[in-house]
Amino acid sequence: MEIISVPSFKLPQIICGGMGVNISTPLLAKTVSMLGEQGTISGVALDRILAMTLQSGDYGGHFRRALAHFPFPEIAHNVIQSFYSESKQNPLIQKRGVPVWTVAPSRLLIGLAVCANFAFVWLAKEGHTKPVSINYLEKLAMPHIYAITGAMLAGVDFITMGAGIPLQIPNVINCIAENRLVEYNIHVSGTKLTSHTMIFNPKEFFGKDLPEVKRPGFIPIIASDSLAYILSEKLPKGSIHGFVVEGWKAGGHNAPPRKVTRNEAGQALPVYGPKDEVNYAKIKALGLPFWIGGGLASPEHLQSALALGATGIQVGSIFALCNESGMMPALRNEAREHGYIGDLVVRKDMLFSPTGFPFQVAVLDGSVSEIQVYESRKRICNQGMLVFLYEKPDGTIGYRCPSEPVSVFVRKGGNLKDTVGRGCLCNGLFATVGIGSDTEPPLITLGDDLSFLRKVMKNPTDSYSAKDAINFLLGEQHK
Repeated sequence: MEIISVPSFKLPQIICGGMGVNISTPLLAKTVSMLGEQGTISGVALDRILAMTLQSGDYGGHFRRALAHFPFPEIAHNVIQSFYSESKQNPLIQKRGVPVWTVAPSRLLIGLAVCANFAFVWLAKEGHTKPVSINYLEKLAMPHIYAITGAMLAGVDFITMGAGIPLQIPNVINCIAENRLVEYNIHVSGTKLTSHTMIFNPKEFFGKDLPEVKRPGFIPIIASDSLAYILSEKLPKGSIHGFVVEGWKAGGHNAPPRKVTRNEAGQALPVYGPKDEVNYAKIKALGLPFWIGGGLASPEHLQSALALGATGIQVGSIFALCNESGMMPALRNEAREHGYIGDLVVRKDMLFSPTGFPFQVAVLDGSVSEIQVYESRKRICNQGMLVFLYEKPDGTIGYRCPSEPVSVFVRKGGNLKDTVGRGCLCNGLFATVGIGSDTEPPLITLGDDLSFLRKVMKNPTDSYSAKDAINFLLGEQHK
């Protein structure tokens, strides 16, 4: 099988963040890329999104159109036959449950994951030749070997990854490109077990070799110059094609601060100081391109990043609130209006995320950010994206999440204190894009700085496109 090397592209000044669950849609990624910057697809839970979209009728037929190009038609046919329903509104139709990830996924779930990642990338690349990237979270490890296979089959140009130390990804890319066995080690909390190796044999699964694939570039998302150095030292030369250096003002998960204080109510508050700052000169000295992210959505910040030696910036919130994002229009309009006025509170919640990392939560009426909404929600863990693997007394692997029902978590050996203040990111983020249960409250995550809204909107009820956002960020360069 021929291995096609990473193509040479003009490096963008702007990378669109791979945000949330389907906030960074194929449409948004495609739009940004066609405008000459780097569009990114959110690679989180694509298997579940594809299944639930098919179950809801696949309005417009976009995913079925993409899967018509999947190189192994029988796999795509099985996925469509298993989940597609023409009658979204018919309550008598029994929808097939979407499998939850374990270390021994079913053949259907593997096929679903590969097809989903293929379809999302294919749609983002449809009709143009500009580079498109896909963003994964290292923490959501069980789907990685299957997800990356699907993305590479669709010709993804770059893979970005944060929320962990992604040392294994270059080897995964190489194994897929070379049609070899693919492995990924996943951490297990235990005494005898410390990890589990997931294995995927593409040739065995598909019944024949993979077609020619392009080897995508790899861009880790990091929060410190020390991690940039570690990755550069431990990975073979040429494995990394640049870094995104994300600061603590970014939306979503942030790196833990070195210092934490408490307010009068006893709530933990992060305190970021000089020791949390990044030494960009050290990153520049590594000789690789890098982009700076986190509260930098302005032409002035872009110029400042360039002056530090960066290739450009990564921005999220400005694209999360643009017309092409996957956020439900009503939520997007409300967030834009309050952000424009200046009374939208975005708090850095130290407890909400089951990962234990600080998480940016936008406070909006009716969302899980409100204490009464949070407390009235019944705890349930039915998506399983952020479960921790642990060793059970019999030596097998179990799955638990601090956001699941407290009694269940404790029964599985979890510590009661780890459940305090935890929320369900999975269902909250699904609800934000209108997927999943109609009874789940949404969870909106944004960065600290929303001052860009007054620059791209004329009034609180105005809207703006991804093109408007890029024109604003590029400023005088674009005129």
